[in-house]
Amino acid sequence: MVLPNWILCYATQPIQTPRIQISVTANNIRSSSIFYQFLLIARADFRQQFAQLRSSLISENMTEPPLKPVLQKPPGYKELNLAAQPVVRPSARKLILPSPMNQKNKKRRSFCRGCCCFLCFFLLVLIVVAVAAGGVLYLWFEPKLPVFHLQLFRILKLNVTDKSDGSYLNARTLGRIEIKNPNSKLSLNYGDIEIKIAAGEGTQTELGSTILRSFVQSNENKTSLKIETIVSNETVDSGAGRKLISGNRTGELIVNVGAETKIGYMVNGRRMLPVKIEVTCGGVRLKSLNRGDMPKCSIHLRRWFL
Repeated sequence: MVLPNWILCYATQPIQTPRIQISVTANNIRSSSIFYQFLLIARADFRQQFAQLRSSLISENMTEPPLKPVLQKPPGYKELNLAAQPVVRPSARKLILPSPMNQKNKKRRSFCRGCCCFLCFFLLVLIVVAVAAGGVLYLWFEPKLPVFHLQLFRILKLNVTDKSDGSYLNARTLGRIEIKNPNSKLSLNYGDIEIKIAAGEGTQTELGSTILRSFVQSNENKTSLKIETIVSNETVDSGAGRKLISGNRTGELIVNVGAETKIGYMVNGRRMLPVKIEVTCGGVRLKSLNRGDMPKCSIHLRRWFL
């Protein structure tokens, strides 16, 4: 049983007999002796009961010591009485020595890696140098493609013969193509030139083909190539044959000239890689050519390297 502190403090103090002061008249006290005796008896009884209560409280408090508040340990507090615990140290690992074979393999791999890096760097430098040299050469020489013009075209002979088994064409043509080299520092090397001539609109009729031999054209030079084709007993549609004859007579016949060749640039007699080109001179009427017109032909690059 835990009692309040104020009761414990009061119980442990020495007993002081209470003094009862009664202010009455002298005549009443003297006359009432019975009342005075009663007060004395009550006082003695009160002192006896208070002494018993005091002794019982003291005995209970002595058997149960007062609880002390638990104090918290400050940070960093260390008890010196406790036995020091042994520190567990990690076991030492065994040192594995590299074998000679591993060292040789590492040296070999490092050597191969160094060779690959050097080769890649060398190729990169070579590509950069080649591109830079090509750019400088291009700016210096300023290479240009040749210019083609259809200079002349004549149909010297055109005859369509109707037979029981079909219509046959006999024709002979004459033409000229002018080629101009616009380069001031480069010569042009032409391979064999294959030329095909056709006439008509829509479905065209072949008027023959020929091959011109290769040649070299110097810088800033013009060259005129003569073209002659012959067709003998070529089977044609009767309607197409009649259109050819009427168109040749009126000058409304449309002529198409095509050529395929290889050209390459030359610097101081040294030839570069040739390029295959296709030349087309199409959609030209005979009457415009007869007036002296020289239509420009278009050039298409077919392959860069052959």
